[in-house]
Amino acid sequence: MFSFFKKKPKADTAFPPETTSDSLAHPSVSSITSTLPLSMTAVPQVETDSPQKKSWIARLKTGLSKTSSNLSLLFVGAKIGDALYEELESALLMADTGVEATQFLLDALRTKVKEEKLTEAEQVKNALKTLLTALLTPLQKPLELGRHQPLVSMIAGVNGAGKTTTIGKLAKHLQAHNQSVLLAAGDTFRAAAREQLAIWGERNNVTVISQESGDPAAVAFDAVQSAKARKIDVVMVDTAGRLPTQLHLMEELKKIKRVIGKDMASAPHEILLVIDGNNGQNALAQVKAFDDALGLTGLIVTKLDGSAKGGVIAAIARTRPIPIYFIGVGEQIEDLQPFIAQEFVDALLD
Repeated sequence: MFSFFKKKPKADTAFPPETTSDSLAHPSVSSITSTLPLSMTAVPQVETDSPQKKSWIARLKTGLSKTSSNLSLLFVGAKIGDALYEELESALLMADTGVEATQFLLDALRTKVKEEKLTEAEQVKNALKTLLTALLTPLQKPLELGRHQPLVSMIAGVNGAGKTTTIGKLAKHLQAHNQSVLLAAGDTFRAAAREQLAIWGERNNVTVISQESGDPAAVAFDAVQSAKARKIDVVMVDTAGRLPTQLHLMEELKKIKRVIGKDMASAPHEILLVIDGNNGQNALAQVKAFDDALGLTGLIVTKLDGSAKGGVIAAIARTRPIPIYFIGVGEQIEDLQPFIAQEFVDALLD
């Protein structure tokens, strides 16, 4: 399913499921899969003409159809001039591209049209696709596996962004790439969050470390300790959903990061923010706030279906270019896929 993980080699390791110790208060325990040798090369990308790939691209196009329709119609029979640029500016702003990214793209487009002496509307549209792809390509980055054991990831996001569901999907895909996984339920004060993560743990046959009304940092610490003892490949720490304005909760996130770092000097190795693709410029504000507080290493953009406009990715690329590891267009496992700039732009401007 995934085509965009990179792996570093390591020794072949196998281990039996281990009963969780009393110090890991109230874990929901399932067996842990054995670890298989990692390939030294990146996982091959799914062929573009495969049924799976075609299905994914079709879902992505459907999710971005509102913005795609608005942009594409501008170029039908259009004359190149100020009127076209003004309409394009409005369409980009309506697509949540933001003022800075919109102005950047329009300035570059005007220059390209002039330098290349473009005279047809379709040529201008293709020029915009080229510029947008160039803007987004630096965000396209594989999530590299196997560089630490365990590879510790903190997963953050506001309530409703799809954070816990995304963790479950990632766990399943990681297992498909021979990675053993352990989950830490860092949202200790919300029973529903712990239960949701426990369901994903049972579904994926992995251990979930949790506590009721405990210290989230202590849960993260216990999870990393358990993973080290069992030679688990990946630990994902779910954190309580919070708004960036909830300063006491943001401080809690910083504490989790500090505690993990004290136990394992280079950890957390990934600090990922899950953002809702429907949130537009609010999503960009979240990226800035969480990055300032934690130093984000990557983003996952969910819910690029239905009413999603998609332009916020361009806004992120221009103002806070943090890698986007994955994008999601639905609820199924296969609806979470690596972000590939060219595919995204094609879906937006075909």
